[in-house]
Amino acid sequence: MSFLAPPGPGRVLLDDSVPLTALVEASQTLQSHTEYIVRVQRGVSSENSWQVIRRYSDFDVLNSSLLISGLSLPLPPKRLIGNMDREFIAERQRGLQAFLDSITHNPLLSCSEPVKKFLDPNNYSSNYTEIALQQVSMFFRSDPKWEVVEPLKDIGWRIRKKYFLIKNRDLPKERQVLSWVDLGPDMFLSDKDLQCVMKLLTTLSNPFIYPLVFSSTSESSALVIRPFNEKGTLRDHIYKVKAKDSFLKKYCNPRRSQGLELSHIKLYGRQILEVLRFLHERGIPFGHLQASNVVLEENVCRLLDVENSLLGLPSFYRPYYSMFRKINTTESIDIYAFGHLLYEMTYGRPPDSVPVDQYPDTPCPAVVSVLQSILSTEACKSGMPTVSQLIQTPLFSDIQLHHSDKLQFKIPSRLKEALKVAKERLERRLQEEQRVFHQHRRLTRAQSHHGSEEERKRRKILARKKSRQSAYENEEDLSVKYNNTSGSGASSPPTSPSSPTPPHTTGVQTTPGPPPPPPPPPPPPPSSQSGEQPPPPPSCNGVGGRAALLSSIQTFSKVCLKKAETTDRSQPII
Repeated sequence: MSFLAPPGPGRVLLDDSVPLTALVEASQTLQSHTEYIVRVQRGVSSENSWQVIRRYSDFDVLNSSLLISGLSLPLPPKRLIGNMDREFIAERQRGLQAFLDSITHNPLLSCSEPVKKFLDPNNYSSNYTEIALQQVSMFFRSDPKWEVVEPLKDIGWRIRKKYFLIKNRDLPKERQVLSWVDLGPDMFLSDKDLQCVMKLLTTLSNPFIYPLVFSSTSESSALVIRPFNEKGTLRDHIYKVKAKDSFLKKYCNPRRSQGLELSHIKLYGRQILEVLRFLHERGIPFGHLQASNVVLEENVCRLLDVENSLLGLPSFYRPYYSMFRKINTTESIDIYAFGHLLYEMTYGRPPDSVPVDQYPDTPCPAVVSVLQSILSTEACKSGMPTVSQLIQTPLFSDIQLHHSDKLQFKIPSRLKEALKVAKERLERRLQEEQRVFHQHRRLTRAQSHHGSEEERKRRKILARKKSRQSAYENEEDLSVKYNNTSGSGASSPPTSPSSPTPPHTTGVQTTPGPPPPPPPPPPPPPSSQSGEQPPPPPSCNGVGGRAALLSSIQTFSKVCLKKAETTDRSQPII
């Protein structure tokens, strides 16, 4: 059964989990106010960036919408007099940058709807609550037995997923929760296969999976109904908050959060590992394990939103594991998310940053050992352990689970093959994203190293050495050229001290008149270079003539002379 209206633009291809960064580039003062130009970038590529222009009042409205989180954000105060002063505007710009940084670095604030609309109005201008209400109204017209009790506003972090508390008219005391969501960028199943697998999930019976009552899909969205748990999720239990409150109010600044007892950590961890093994063995990708997707019922953990990966929704932890190339399969993603969940169950809060190499004190070293095998720097670089390996650790191996019936869940072979192909395509998209991230990180490191103070000093030293070496080589070249030129007989600088200094005479002709027939010209001296022009005739005046005369004398060789034959004609002719 599919009641949803035909979609307009099709399924959403934008990944809402990709973080946004913001930089206040400049300010411009108009007649009565100042505008701030903010450069926003999605992900690591600078090509995927744009500008938004905001006034201080826009920042103030954003801050007001985030007050529900209980966090004190560093928004610069208002100023009524002198707010157009240049120095004040520059100071306020720096303050607004610190305000934006505190928001974008917070994983919960950064994915909230007010922040997304402030930084990216083009992609988040729709009223998602109104769209969800239209779809739900169509569903109620097609199946009038359901009735809305109240909307559950922003109980989850997904912008495009809305929740409604409903009831069945035949069973007015029982409450169900209806969720409507847009299909995401990782939805690689055909419409027919998606409908088949969603229908199959409603028949799934597993003690560690929360049941689905109803599901329906279209080309762009999906609607799911499941029982409502008044006590909320495992995260609500840890933080001691009300299930119906906004996620910003519940999780941004918890005041009474507390870790679980060791016995509960071991029991709940083993139950979650068992259901992960169940899904992995049947080829069903999950990838959305977190404390908000686990429900507690009489000391039994049950997974929520098993259908998320099938609907193509990106995981909350995607920005984390996108940094590590060894976490590139849906199984390794589940193990990595299990590490976050185990940390939260142990310490009552998520880790401040990942990887985690330092852990607070805990009464059980076995917990820290498991956390190190998942969240440490070495584990994130070398790869995740398997579910079976975690079950065999001392922390979980002594926990015995008793199933009342044998778990059965048969998937048709054709649908199993479609799930396999969809899973491979999901993993390929993740691996491509990881490749781009690592390429950007290498480039950033190279640029940072190139611009570091130590590197600049090193380049200066090398430049000085190269300059001195070049100067030394030039001096050698000049010396060699000078010596060669001096020996060639050409007009050159003064001769060496060993050479005799010719007398200062002028007008002396140096070319002797050879007897007939004239002898052949003397061979060039050994030090002259090939291709060098013969020395010019000596000048009659000045230093040039003296140098030429000296050169002719030095290069004169008697070997080149030939004995002349003469005819004696001194006798008288009779």
